[in-house]
Amino acid sequence: MTIIRQQSLFGIQELYEMEPTQRYESIIFAVDLDSIYLEINKQLRLGAPVELNYAAMIISMFIRIVERIPTIKDLIKRLNDDFVFKLNCGFLVSDNTPSEAAYSRVLTRLSDSKILEKEQEKVVLQAIAEGFITDDTVAIDATHFEARGQAPPKEEKPKSEPKKRGRKSKDEREQWLIEQAEKEANLPIFEKKIEAQLDVPLAELRAEVPRDPKWGVKKNSEGKNVFWYGYKGHLAVGTSSQYILQSLFSSGSLNDGKAAIPLLKGVDELPLPFLRYEVMDAGYDYEPFYEQVHRMGNLSVIAYNKKNESEPIGFDKNFAPTCFREHTYRYDSFDTKYETLKYTRPKEYSDCPLANEGICHKVYKVKITTDLRRYTAPARGSEAWKKLFKRRSAVERVNAYLKEFFQLNNVRYRTGKRAKVHFDIVTLIYNASKLAVDRINVLLNQQQAA
Repeated sequence: MTIIRQQSLFGIQELYEMEPTQRYESIIFAVDLDSIYLEINKQLRLGAPVELNYAAMIISMFIRIVERIPTIKDLIKRLNDDFVFKLNCGFLVSDNTPSEAAYSRVLTRLSDSKILEKEQEKVVLQAIAEGFITDDTVAIDATHFEARGQAPPKEEKPKSEPKKRGRKSKDEREQWLIEQAEKEANLPIFEKKIEAQLDVPLAELRAEVPRDPKWGVKKNSEGKNVFWYGYKGHLAVGTSSQYILQSLFSSGSLNDGKAAIPLLKGVDELPLPFLRYEVMDAGYDYEPFYEQVHRMGNLSVIAYNKKNESEPIGFDKNFAPTCFREHTYRYDSFDTKYETLKYTRPKEYSDCPLANEGICHKVYKVKITTDLRRYTAPARGSEAWKKLFKRRSAVERVNAYLKEFFQLNNVRYRTGKRAKVHFDIVTLIYNASKLAVDRINVLLNQQQAA
């Protein structure tokens, strides 16, 4: 009888059960610490001599996330009480334990730099180069987490002057339209309509994202509004590899949809030759997203959100054509060359009394560019579409991992600028852990094969 060896399945949970020294080395090795240290060290060349081990401080800040140490104060206490832990963080025997103020200064330097975003991209590119990211589908979603500080008291808005009743004259209306156009043009990019982002460069979009803590609202599973004061993390996740391919930090008040185009543009810049589909829930059902995905040469799998629209005549709820007796045509295939959906006769055709009347089309074809929102490939409602949409659960799992195991919801800073550093460290350590796990799996499989 032939013995079949299964590949080893070594996951993040097993990584966290390893000895601390091995666990830390595996995760930290995936991050280019030299680049982070050099970026911080640029601001230390002048002034008093450097007496602190800044490289070890950076490592200890990362390990704080891994070990789920809630605060910097607790981290310092652990460094003082646990000599082995201090050595594992890279400190020398002769090094003094840094103070909270010293860690605060390092956080300030990180918040003034984009080095963590660059390192996040490096880890993703390294995972792609080593063949760990071969996804054909990316899922996009957002998660909220609360701020450290208390929400400011609500400001009383001044009462506006009562509007003039009656219809505006032609001259007044033209003047009003000019004023509205000027007002719209002067708004920040994330306060404009979503389609305004389509032709804006990615670097400009990322620079303009609002980051101050704000009140946010969303509906829970019971359909009731839930309010929180804080932030949102927007993620684009590979559904097979579950790497965070792109991330965006924003105020809690930012609509989820307004973060999708920056994520899509960021994904488009990555060397992902197998990428084919972008999956999102009904909160992202806006025409600009379909347009952006189409510009990328990919296909949208977005749940439809009906918006005061009348029922289409001659089509069912999924916009598939119907016959004279309102039976739905069956989705057959998608022609990538001509971007055309093909439907065939309904299954009820064989028993239909009108089958021989010549009023039923044998094949129905429609180009998705007719209406990118209604006509998706694969077609809405088809088994292929449903199967792809189920992959969206990958981003929900990653959101849960970040909150439960990587302290995303444990923000200890009161400003959005510093909270973003916490978010960037969390997403960086998550991806580094994934890369460490994948590398260990390769070694285990090589050992089994030998």
